[in-house]
Amino acid sequence: MPQRHRWVTDEPDIPFDFDVLYEDEHIIVIDKPHFLPTTPRGMWYRSTALIRLRERLGEPQITPAHRLDRDTAGVVVFVRELSARGAYQMLFQEHRTTKTYECLAPARPIVRPRYGTVERLEPPRVFPLRRRSRIVKDRGILQAYEEPGRVNAETTIELGASGECGIRNDEGTGCRHRSIRAYALHPRTGKTHQLRVHMNSLGLPILGDPMYPRVIDRAYDDFSNPLQLVARTLEFTDPYTGEPRRFDSRMPLALAE
Repeated sequence: MPQRHRWVTDEPDIPFDFDVLYEDEHIIVIDKPHFLPTTPRGMWYRSTALIRLRERLGEPQITPAHRLDRDTAGVVVFVRELSARGAYQMLFQEHRTTKTYECLAPARPIVRPRYGTVERLEPPRVFPLRRRSRIVKDRGILQAYEEPGRVNAETTIELGASGECGIRNDEGTGCRHRSIRAYALHPRTGKTHQLRVHMNSLGLPILGDPMYPRVIDRAYDDFSNPLQLVARTLEFTDPYTGEPRRFDSRMPLALAE
């Protein structure tokens, strides 16, 4: 039986929708925009990717194989049949997927984190680097945090393909914002807010982040400054066909004007 969700009355509308990147008999892959929750939570029910997808296709049994934060855009996989749900969810639980995220963050020297380690992978260059730490998320608390103890979160961080920024000027060359840089993030684990916590711990908070380094109280209908983080690519071997799968998000990164 599909999971039942409570109905939310007077629900605010989210004026952004997703594109379907791929579908077959087992899965549907979407390109989720910023601000759209993956699944019902809090005040959001019909304005979520899951419920919109169920209603659009008339398939109430659809379930998510994994989730993205409401603030994060990019590739999300949904499973059509309950009989196939376990096979795809285990890909994510057992870390048998390869994920690449892109973000915009300050272009400045990193700081030494309070906890965990930073390893330069191509010294003496700063990037790429490997960030490892212990991340904890307490129920009822918005922010996750790092603490001493056994490492449970690992991210490789490198400069984005454009080097300095990823935001081009009107002529299509150079960078309009020398203080901003594009980064590619490769999470080996999947702790809550892992990428946002790791970037913030290096003194490089992701642009538009309403939680790190501090919680910003925004109106629910303020869509003016999205988190500049996109789940850009997702790769895995299909558990039914054995074929390699790769999906790419087309969601842009852009500075708020």
